[in-house]
Amino acid sequence: MQNMHVSRRSLIANMLAMGAPQAFATSAPAGEPDGPGANVQRLATAWRLGGSGAGSADSPSGDHVGIVEIAWDAGTLRLLGATPVPTRGHGLLALADGGYAAVATRPGRWLLRCDTQGQVVARHDISIDTNARTFDGHVGVSADGRWLYTVETDPVSGQGWISVRDTRTLARVSQFTSGGIDPHQMLPTPNGHLMVANGGIPRDANGRKLRLDDMAPCLVRIDPASGRVEGRWTLPDPRLSLRHIAWSADAQPLLGIALQAEHDGAAQRAEAPTLAVFDGESLSLPCPDASAGGYAGDIAAGPGGGFVISAQKQRLGLWWHPAQPRAFTRVAELTEPCALVSWPGGAGVTLHAARGAARWHLRHAARMLAWPVALAPDNHAVVLRAPV
Repeated sequence: MQNMHVSRRSLIANMLAMGAPQAFATSAPAGEPDGPGANVQRLATAWRLGGSGAGSADSPSGDHVGIVEIAWDAGTLRLLGATPVPTRGHGLLALADGGYAAVATRPGRWLLRCDTQGQVVARHDISIDTNARTFDGHVGVSADGRWLYTVETDPVSGQGWISVRDTRTLARVSQFTSGGIDPHQMLPTPNGHLMVANGGIPRDANGRKLRLDDMAPCLVRIDPASGRVEGRWTLPDPRLSLRHIAWSADAQPLLGIALQAEHDGAAQRAEAPTLAVFDGESLSLPCPDASAGGYAGDIAAGPGGGFVISAQKQRLGLWWHPAQPRAFTRVAELTEPCALVSWPGGAGVTLHAARGAARWHLRHAARMLAWPVALAPDNHAVVLRAPV
C-alpha cells in the first residue's frame, strides 16, 4: 500500500508545482465557513483620508492611526479608535496589554502609545530629546516588554541610532548606534538580540535621498544590553536598499528582507531582486525573479517557511518558498497592495490595498472587503493581542 504520509514542506512544494491560487476573489459565497479562529482580526494600522481640515471634528481627513476590525465570516470591515496624527504614520507595534505603539515615517517627530480601544495614553515629540534626531519609521520592543526601541537618524552626521525608551512614558533612557545609516526596521532574535536593516541611503535633513553612489546598506545583529554590533552582513550590490524584515514561521526561522532597488536606470531597477534571506550565518539573494519590478513594500511570513512580499508598483502579492527558491508564486492581484499581516503558522496573509483588505489563505476562502470610506492605507499593519 502506498505511504500516504507527506511532510508539510513536501505538501507545499507539491502545491507550488501544481500551481497555487493566483488571485484574490472579490467576494465569497454567503455563509461559507472559514473555520474556528478565522473569523475576526483586529489590526493596528495607519491611513490617510482625503480632503482638507485634517483631524477636525467636522472633517476627519488627513493622517490617522487606529484599529481596523475585519470580520471575515460576516463580511464586515470597520475603522475603530481612529486618532489624527500630525504627519504620515508608518510602523506599528502590538503591545502585550492589547494596545499598540505607532511612529511617524522619516523624518518623523512623533511617537504614540495607544490602549486596546485605540485611545492615546502616551505621546512623545522627539524634538524634546537631548540629541537632535528624527524617527525613521519603526519601533520595536524588548523581550520583557519594558523597553521600546526606535530607529533614528542624526540629520547632521547621517549616523543611524537606536534609542531605548520606557514603554510607559516613551522617554529615552539609553541609546546606541544602529551599525549603519538610514536604519529602518528591526526585529528581536530568540536570544534577545536585535536584527536591524540599515537601508544605507544617505539623506538630507528632510529625508531626501543624496549621493546614491555612496549607499551602504547592511544587516546587523546588535546586543541591546551593550549596544555592541555582534555581526554585519552586506549584499554584493550596494544599490539594493534593505528595508522591511520578517521571520519565517518555521522551527528554525529564516529572516526575510524586502528590498528596494535604487539604481540610476529604470530598466536596471525593474530587473533587480526584491528578496534577501538571512539564515543565521549568511545573507543571500536566492530569487532572481523580477516580478516585483525592483520594489517590495512589505514582507510577512508565508506558508511552508517562506515569505509573501507586496509588489506594490506591480499590483501583486508574491509568495516565495525555500523548496523553489528561484521563483515567486503569484497569489494576489490588487491595486497598490502593501501592508501584509501573516496568519498563524504563516498559513496565509491579509493584505491592505488601495480599495480594501484582502485575505489569501491555504485553508480558507479568498475574500476582499472594501474600506468603509475612501482612504489610502500606509505600508504596515499588526495583529493586536487579546487584552490582558
